[in-house]
Amino acid sequence: MTKLRFDVVSLFPEAFKNFFNHGLIKKAFEEKIASIHIHNPRDHAMDNYRKVDDEPYGGGAGMVLKPEPYFSVFDQIPKLNKKRILLMTPQGRKISQPDFSRWSKEDQLILICGSYEGFDERIRSLADEEISIGDFVLTGGEIPAITLINGVVRLLPGTLGSAESLEEESHNEFLLEHPQYTRPAEFRGVKVPDVLLSGNHKLIREWRQKQREIRTKSRRPDLFELWKLDQLSFIKRSSLLKTEVNLRIGNGYDMHRLVSGRPLILGGVELNHPEGLGLDGHSDADVLTHAIMDAILGALSLGDIGKYFPPDDPKWKNADSLILLGHVMELIEKKGWQIQNIDSVIVAERPKLKPYIDLMKEKISKKIGLNIDDVGVKATTNEKLGAEGREEGICCHAVVLMKRNENS
Repeated sequence: MTKLRFDVVSLFPEAFKNFFNHGLIKKAFEEKIASIHIHNPRDHAMDNYRKVDDEPYGGGAGMVLKPEPYFSVFDQIPKLNKKRILLMTPQGRKISQPDFSRWSKEDQLILICGSYEGFDERIRSLADEEISIGDFVLTGGEIPAITLINGVVRLLPGTLGSAESLEEESHNEFLLEHPQYTRPAEFRGVKVPDVLLSGNHKLIREWRQKQREIRTKSRRPDLFELWKLDQLSFIKRSSLLKTEVNLRIGNGYDMHRLVSGRPLILGGVELNHPEGLGLDGHSDADVLTHAIMDAILGALSLGDIGKYFPPDDPKWKNADSLILLGHVMELIEKKGWQIQNIDSVIVAERPKLKPYIDLMKEKISKKIGLNIDDVGVKATTNEKLGAEGREEGICCHAVVLMKRNENS
């Protein structure tokens, strides 16, 4: 059995034929460190012409990829328990080296490649993440997919001979890699630095470190600034934060049981559960909003929502949790604090939450006076494990970063 399975959904499967037929990546596939399976949506088209795109509703240039072939090909892909589904799109989050490391720990990566003018919006609901390799537009998602496969496979145990080389390479710890030389010691008048020929390993380490700093400062000043901050001791870093800004972080968690006869409300948005289930609770049982409120209150050591909205108080019976969030905002504003950003994750087996997330973010951001881009809402399943996996309930985790008002 291979260690990591790639399933690529692409209209141009021939694009992948030659990229993995040489070097260490070829070795990884031959030795079953990884496997790759290409799936063409045209094979699942609904008509004799194998049509996979159509004109956009509302008019406009270009063609849009139809949902039916993509859902059909996605449904027939064998699914492993530990998997991530990644959509290649210029609208996605720009990836970096830590993403490759994170994905290398999965059992399966399903990569969906786009083409033409873009996807029908409903195709996006299949993905766990939307990703991009840079701030530019290509003719399709094949090159980003090849880049991702290469970056992940080389991290798998057994692909490279030396794990040490992975630890020392560029982008793993902010600094770029130092200059490298090999024989001859002099070429066209350019000599290898004497220190590398000295045999003094201490001096060589010091020279390489200095060169990494010089090279990073010159070529990637953004990474250099991150490295400098990382070098501050914990005490100095804490002192710097206290001097410049007064910050607090809060964590929140909430879970409610799924029952019949109740609405399913998350982030102020009412959803339809396939079995007609909703969340049980004294208020509207909106676990997303509740977790955010608990995170806000926890950041300032003010207790939890049960302290301010007791479950035995008829005043809060079936209350709209966004209204309760408004009360919490009034409380923290009186205390002289404001929210900088929110990150949250909802754990639910069903329904599919991705189509509703933007509306949830909009409602929450309006209520607390934040830019919508400063409100993070993610959704995941529990892979049919635990109470969430058995659809006994839905839970949410939230983290907030708060800042004291300057005039407080």
